[in-house]
Amino acid sequence: MRIRIEGRDLPAAVAGGQADALRLANVHVGVQRDRTVVDLVPAWAASARWQFEITSREVDELLDVGGPWVHGRPGARFLYLSWGNVNGDDFHMFRRAKLMFGDVPTALLRRAHDGEGVLTASLPLTDGFGDPICARVRPPVIEWELR
Repeated sequence: MRIRIEGRDLPAAVAGGQADALRLANVHVGVQRDRTVVDLVPAWAASARWQFEITSREVDELLDVGGPWVHGRPGARFLYLSWGNVNGDDFHMFRRAKLMFGDVPTALLRRAHDGEGVLTASLPLTDGFGDPICARVRPPVIEWELR
């Protein structure tokens, strides 16, 4: 199954206040693959986009997803977007956002499993306080669709 995550409104994309602090700390966001955060995007970028493949299979007439990008136990699977300070080759994580597969409408997940398109998540990467988004990101903040 193909997954795409499209992030907008990154927290350091505007000048002043928190944005300057994020730039000075060299904050980036990436998607977590196993225990490693990859495909880093700076917090001051105009947008962020990640695309990758996950596995999907039927278990007792229910869909389950897996692979190195997927975290959590069956019935509570999710993807991580991880925020951290970058210093050379070192990434020091300080917060993560969870994109829950349980929030994807079942019919949409089924169509993605059947290869009818790319399961796409669209979301802002800044929370209501101007900080990097974290914790469980739920609809309507995150929008899932098939493209």
